[in-house]
Amino acid sequence: MSKTAHKIHLNVDLEIAFTHVLAKKKQTIIVAFAVAIGIAAFIFLNSLVVGFNRDSDAALFKSTPHIRIYVDDKISQSLLQDPSSKTTSVIVNPKIINENKKLLNPAQIIEQIKSIESVTTATTWLNVNVFYNNGSSQLNGSSSGVDITEANAMFDIQSTIVEGNIQNLVSTPNGIILGVGIAENLNIKTDDNISVVSPLGIVKIMKVVGLFKTSNSVVDKTKSYMNLSIAQQLMAQGPDYITDIYVNTKDSDKAVQYVSTIKSITGYNAEDWKEANKSAEANKKTRGVMMGSISIIILIVAAFTIYNIVNMTVKQKMQDIAILKAQGFAGKSVVKIFITEAMIIGSLGTFMGMVLGAILIKALSKVYIGGDKGYFPIHFEPQIMLMGLMVGLFVTLIAGYIPARGAAKVDPVSIFRNL
Repeated sequence: MSKTAHKIHLNVDLEIAFTHVLAKKKQTIIVAFAVAIGIAAFIFLNSLVVGFNRDSDAALFKSTPHIRIYVDDKISQSLLQDPSSKTTSVIVNPKIINENKKLLNPAQIIEQIKSIESVTTATTWLNVNVFYNNGSSQLNGSSSGVDITEANAMFDIQSTIVEGNIQNLVSTPNGIILGVGIAENLNIKTDDNISVVSPLGIVKIMKVVGLFKTSNSVVDKTKSYMNLSIAQQLMAQGPDYITDIYVNTKDSDKAVQYVSTIKSITGYNAEDWKEANKSAEANKKTRGVMMGSISIIILIVAAFTIYNIVNMTVKQKMQDIAILKAQGFAGKSVVKIFITEAMIIGSLGTFMGMVLGAILIKALSKVYIGGDKGYFPIHFEPQIMLMGLMVGLFVTLIAGYIPARGAAKVDPVSIFRNL
């Protein structure tokens, strides 16, 4: 076939496909709308999952490092190492050994860790369980003894400060930054003094130099930051007493790759954030599976709608197909006609779905739900829009190809015999 003839043939294919689509406008709009609902649901649900995951990760990384280095608990071993004798009675009562949690040479460890290319921040950390006292009021919680400059580089603490400044902690040795929940419950303001008591009974009078507010009300009601030296004094320890080293990497998802390296360098236990938050990761996967399953089911329904319409058109146009094939139209030309018909409907529906999905996302992102979340955690995600476009066209192609392939196999002679 010459190029001119091929072009004419192609134009005829398109003209026939458009004629079929425009002949039943109401039906075309209904099917396109069904596809639009499927694509809108796909875009909306996936954006919802991404939004929730991003929001939960952001909240998690406000207080959780990518990797934590610490001394692991040890279980006491039986004095009888090989109790194989059946006549020997062995009483085993394993307990956690009350071992010193101190990390040796923390400064050297940090220097070695920072030499790893993907490590962005590494800092010492000392968590202390405390009681906050103001007059007769008392709250229990925990305080982190930190180098506030390094801690801020890791967790961006300054962004959570609602009163005061983190630099006030640098210039105030006995300063403390409290969660807003603690301040409210104890009726404390910045520049007030507060009594902090450790489990060892050591009391420190601290000056409130700042208040912070996170997206987690539990943290705000229990957490505080103080200088590392004060935390060490509350634990009745010297200036070299460190129990944890927190490490952040360039890519949090790849943090697990450096755990074994850090273990070999330090000789201590290292745990990545996913291992430390298995339940949160399980919830994330559950959300993904649930939303993915729902969106796939909706897309399958939309695909069957296209399939049924194209299949019905094929059955209604059997005589027309027979005439076309009798006039010299090849089977693949017939396939092109009906696939083009499906793609026209599917493309219209996909475009409508993308617009509808974007409107839903925009509307829901402005809904204030209050509590720790604030506004609904959903955002416009260009990559999900692109994915929705590709999925919509792919589903349409498959749904249109199956009946189109059947139309291509029509025998014009048998059709004319049955007239």
